[in-house]
Formats: sequence, structure tokens, C-alpha cells
Amino acid sequence: MTEVLEILKYILPSLVVAGIAYLILKEFLKSYNNNQITEIKLTNQKMITPIRLQAYERIVLFLDRNSPNNLVIRTNKPKMSAMDLQISLIKTIRDEFDHNLSQQLYISTKAWELVKNAKEDLIKTINTAASQTKENSSSADLGQTIFKISLEQKNSPNKIALDFIKKEIQILFY
Repeated sequence: MTEVLEILKYILPSLVVAGIAYLILKEFLKSYNNNQITEIKLTNQKMITPIRLQAYERIVLFLDRNSPNNLVIRTNKPKMSAMDLQISLIKTIRDEFDHNLSQQLYISTKAWELVKNAKEDLIKTINTAASQTKENSSSADLGQTIFKISLEQKNSPNKIALDFIKKEIQILFY
């Protein structure tokens, strides 16, 4: 029995020291891992922030280029029929949207939904204007009808999306 007590005198303190060393080492490694994760996040943030800001810039440019005024002026060619202009406008909108499709990775879901709504509303406006013009109308007639419909909208989806994105940029980057 005394031999067992003698052995316990040596083993018990070493077990306590080993247990404390284990707990200290565990906390140290946990702290080290958290520091590493924080450092990686900061590094990623330094890399991602300019990309995200560029994505917002591209979406603002997309919305500006696809405002009815800019789009019609940029797309309309001399001697174009209303139907040719309608087709060209819709193709231009879809091409630009497809070109900027990857930007949805870097902007909020709400902002992207508003951008999609603006695109769809503009296409709807163009189709509505085309249905209101006569069959043999010129592209100028279609353009005027598009402008008229656009002016009747108090808050166009394009403006709503643009305002939302501006607010989001201010919140995220300032």
C-alpha cells in the first residue's frame, strides 16, 4: 500500500502538470487559429474590396447606359424602322446585362434584384411603346413614345436601383 502511495506521489503531480499544460496549449492553439483566420479575412478583404467597388461601378454604368434616354440615343440609327429599333434596343439591353452578369457575386442580393427589375421594366417599356406605335412608324416615333412612357413613371425601377446602390455603397465603403 505504501508503494502505491509512493507511486501516486510522483504520478499525480505529473498528471496535474500534464493536464494544465494540455489546457494551456489548447487555448494557445485556439487563439493562434483565430488570429490566423482574422489575418486571412483582412487580407481577403483588402483584395475583395476593390473588386466589389468595381462591381458596383459597373452596375451603375449599366443602369446609366440603359436609361431610356441614353439607350435610345445610342442605339438609334438613321432610317431605322420602329421594329428595327425595338429589336436593337432589347438586344443591346440583354447583351449589356449578360456582360455584367458576374457582378452579382459582389453586390447584395437586393441590389441585384433591383437591377434585374430595372432591366425587365425597360424591356417592358420598349415593348409597350412599340405596341403603341403604328406598324410602319419610324424609329424616331418609337423613341418619342419610349421617352413619353418613361416620363410618366414617377419612380422608374432604373432610378430605384441606382438610388439603392448609391446608398449601399455609402454604407459599405464610407
